[in-house]
Amino acid sequence: MRRAAKTDGNQYQIVQALRAVGAKVVYIKEPVDLLVGFRKRNILLEVKGVDGKLTKAQEEFLQTWPGEAWIVQNEYQALEAVVGKEAMK
Repeated sequence: MRRAAKTDGNQYQIVQALRAVGAKVVYIKEPVDLLVGFRKRNILLEVKGVDGKLTKAQEEFLQTWPGEAWIVQNEYQALEAVVGKEAMK
């Protein structure tokens, strides 16, 4: 039996940081946590805690996904994935 998916404690702060820069953020839970729309791009984000590990299903999904997908642990990584490193300087 599958365990209920838990929300990582850092997810709220990540969502708030993304929304603060104008991103549209939708919690989709499966196969990854977040769908982010920003400047005509759609980006998938999987939020993990410091010791978080991908499930086998997530690993398989991310290996075959043809679009943008990132694994992030904090607001900085999420903003870098969505806004870009250069824009954060």
